[in-house]
Amino acid sequence: MFGAGAMTNAIDEIRDSEMMFIIGSNTTEAHPIIAMEMKRARQRGAKLVVADPREIWLAEMADLHLQLKPGTDVWLLSAMAHVIINEGLHDQAFIQAHTENFPAVVDKVQAYSPEEAEQITGVPAEDIRTAARWYATTRHAGIYYTLGITEHTHGTDNVYCLANLVLMTGHLGVRSAGMNPLRGQNNVQGANDAGATPIYFPGYQKVTDDSVREKFEAAWDVQLSPDDGLNLNVMMKEMEHGGIKGLYIMGEDIVISEPNVSKVERGLNQCDFIVCQEIFHNETTRFANVVLPGACFAEKDGVFTNSDRRVQRVRKAVDPPGEARPDWLILCQMARAAGYAMPEYPSPKEVFDEYASLTPKIAGISYERLQQNPSGLQWPCPTADHPGTPSLHLDGPMIGRAPFQAVDYRPSAELPDDEFPLVLSTGRTLYHYNSASQTRRDPGPVAKQRENFLEMHRYNAKQLGVKHGEKVKVLSRRGAVEAEVWVSPRVRVGCVWMPMHFAESRANLLTNDAGDAVTGTGEYKVCAVRVEKLGCDRG
Repeated sequence: MFGAGAMTNAIDEIRDSEMMFIIGSNTTEAHPIIAMEMKRARQRGAKLVVADPREIWLAEMADLHLQLKPGTDVWLLSAMAHVIINEGLHDQAFIQAHTENFPAVVDKVQAYSPEEAEQITGVPAEDIRTAARWYATTRHAGIYYTLGITEHTHGTDNVYCLANLVLMTGHLGVRSAGMNPLRGQNNVQGANDAGATPIYFPGYQKVTDDSVREKFEAAWDVQLSPDDGLNLNVMMKEMEHGGIKGLYIMGEDIVISEPNVSKVERGLNQCDFIVCQEIFHNETTRFANVVLPGACFAEKDGVFTNSDRRVQRVRKAVDPPGEARPDWLILCQMARAAGYAMPEYPSPKEVFDEYASLTPKIAGISYERLQQNPSGLQWPCPTADHPGTPSLHLDGPMIGRAPFQAVDYRPSAELPDDEFPLVLSTGRTLYHYNSASQTRRDPGPVAKQRENFLEMHRYNAKQLGVKHGEKVKVLSRRGAVEAEVWVSPRVRVGCVWMPMHFAESRANLLTNDAGDAVTGTGEYKVCAVRVEKLGCDRG
């Protein structure tokens, strides 16, 4: 909607915020360094509004906690827009100068009053009004979100609604404001920037654009497909039906991280040939025909790009063990073995030089400049004398006129019923990282968090007759796992929460692989489950 898929503002701007609206992000546990900046801003007097179904740690220090029902974000955000528009708090001058399609949103949100939103979301109408007023009337007000917003079948709609709030209040191109997706893993921003998506070449240049494709064909001396590729969710579905014969998996433990992993395992068993490129064996390498040993971050040179578009050097500290090699070198050798005349790059520097030469957004970044700027350079950085861009859209949206998106609420794909009466959400904890193939090898994190657990409200625990620390079975339409119950006031009545890190008790045996229509992202945050005491026989 704005012209760039990244944080609009820099991480270090957070400390100067006057108001922070955090939604779908357990920042202190998933992004603790960014959370430190949020705490600094809070200590300096910034208002803090947290929208999350759980009472996360940031909610305890917030001015306002909007504890919405999972999957009702569109209702909450549309009701906030309703208040801003009907109370005349929108920035008409910014809207006229830099946006289009605002009347469609005005019409759409009239149906989303705070009173009706309260019935759907469970958030008091007056709290919705207060949050909307604070956000609209504060100049340096930033939105921060992550997977709690995107891991839904309507995740794109959630992001549209957030962007609508930014545009209608003129909070774009303003320091310590904007719209800021916090990336889920290190260098995931860099991977996307470099073209690790099925629809873009490096730098978000569309594969369907003839002129773009011709540029890359000339540079790489090969004919390229004019068609979009498959996103991950579609790949997993195709794999189960035999539509994918070979799979190359690099740095991803899909048997832990993908939703509905029983289906993923069936698909892996259908594949004729699987290659895993990894630093450790994990659950997915069990299915591999070949495992290629990669080098970890400390064993190679290169660049990482973090959430706020900051490109920084990574320098080799130790040699990789055994036959392990840097990923870029393995890929080059694979390409040459497959018959493509991949250049003999002397080092990753030459790889990056080629990337920059084909990507206008980073054309001004080089290893030499990164050597002179150890804190990194933020794209866009189009020329060698450009200083980089901490805040995007200072002269208006990069796309030109940013289009508002009128959004209708759609329920989650799977809601609770008599058979599966509870709503499960999944996520991460402070002590383990993603599939935990690294952190569970270290005694420190393991001592802090040894096994899987299920957070449950005391009301539901009492109904089921289970006590804190007791083992239970959690079942969905897709699978079952065992976990320890943590009776907790952090979750809503009717909701349960489980981390995704534990191979012996995989939360993603339960989750729904129904995907967002645009991105394909699975619905990790809402699926219907029931909880049984171990030994309970339902016949």
